[in-house]
Amino acid sequence: MNENRARVRLTSGYVGVFALMFLFLGLVAVFGFSRALVIQQDELLTQEARNTTKNLLEGGESEVLATNSDEFGWIALEPDGDVMDRNWTTRSLGLPDEDLFEETLQKEEIVPDTVRGKDGAARVVSMPMYDDSDELVGVMQYARSLQRVRSTVNELVLVLLPLGIGGLGLAAIGGAYMAGWARRPVREAFERQRAFIADASHELKTPLTLIRADTEVLRRGLDDPDDRELTDDVLVETDRMSNILSDLLLTARLDAGKLPVDEEDFDLVPVVLDATDRFGKRSASRDLRLEIDEPPDGLMVRGDPARTGQVLGVLLDNALAHTPPESGVTVAARLRDDLVETVVRDTGPGIPSEHLPRVFERFYRVDKARSRAGGGTGLGLSIARELARAQGGDLGAENAEGGGALFRLALPRAAGPRRAKG
Repeated sequence: MNENRARVRLTSGYVGVFALMFLFLGLVAVFGFSRALVIQQDELLTQEARNTTKNLLEGGESEVLATNSDEFGWIALEPDGDVMDRNWTTRSLGLPDEDLFEETLQKEEIVPDTVRGKDGAARVVSMPMYDDSDELVGVMQYARSLQRVRSTVNELVLVLLPLGIGGLGLAAIGGAYMAGWARRPVREAFERQRAFIADASHELKTPLTLIRADTEVLRRGLDDPDDRELTDDVLVETDRMSNILSDLLLTARLDAGKLPVDEEDFDLVPVVLDATDRFGKRSASRDLRLEIDEPPDGLMVRGDPARTGQVLGVLLDNALAHTPPESGVTVAARLRDDLVETVVRDTGPGIPSEHLPRVFERFYRVDKARSRAGGGTGLGLSIARELARAQGGDLGAENAEGGGALFRLALPRAAGPRRAKG
């Protein structure tokens, strides 16, 4: 399942990069095409303005596009702003435009711009008019509605859109293939590493067992307190190494999906009581209170009772290790929607906020010095979460109100008995 999630993430990344590239190129294409159309419009309107000016001042007979057209329009203004002549579409196209008129008189050059008329936006070219003696006699403003230009741009967008959707589909297919191909060497290396860890952990178990047995025999024959203390240290470190190897072997089996996890309906209450009984003597020896809130009867869950007890053992061990003397650890089980939730809360210092998102990472320790001194491997909480998820549940951590850490083990409720039909 982790491999599938990684492949989905890689494929999503490929598709996301392609989508961003296509969006960028599409915007550039649409903007460039729109700009080219505007430049083309300005050139056309400039030529039409010259022809209309020639017809008006020199009595020419050049054909212009504004004749009998509601798409084009023109107006000729005298230097004082009075209308010299116009066609019938000027007001619908936003003519005359006073700002363009003033700018044209001031610069005495062609000024293009987009204006807003009654029927929408229009492109306007404002051009000074000169007589035969090169004296400025007025301003010609020639306009064209941008509806057709925008319709052309919209047609381009409609062409690019299905191409983009098709490209995203091909990118998803290609991305899925590339993700699988790219992960193949990593997967093979990971498989070899996982097999090595499992084999090494299994093979080292036997010599550690022999070392412990020989050390115990040796210890019984020693009279010197210093020598006995030395053998005690060997036994402690041997047990610690054995615990590490057990956790590594269990982790390798979880990664390989070869750890047997039963799926059956069982009552959670006896499992919780058994787990707390196992840690009762340890809590009493450290002057700690291990309390159980009265659970409701018949908390039926779906999962593996042995693995659930293993998860609770990790949580209780962690809670007792981080709870100061004369304090307590509380265990509670309750229904919550479609889940059965077991909460283990300690009264220790809690988990610093910067460490909280990482407490379930492998080999991660919030307090490295104390964890090593207590024999922790840094794998317990990670294994506990994987075991919870293997049963269709989950394990979360948070800081409790009033202090202390709080772990929530959620397992799916068992399906109730089905009623017979009829």
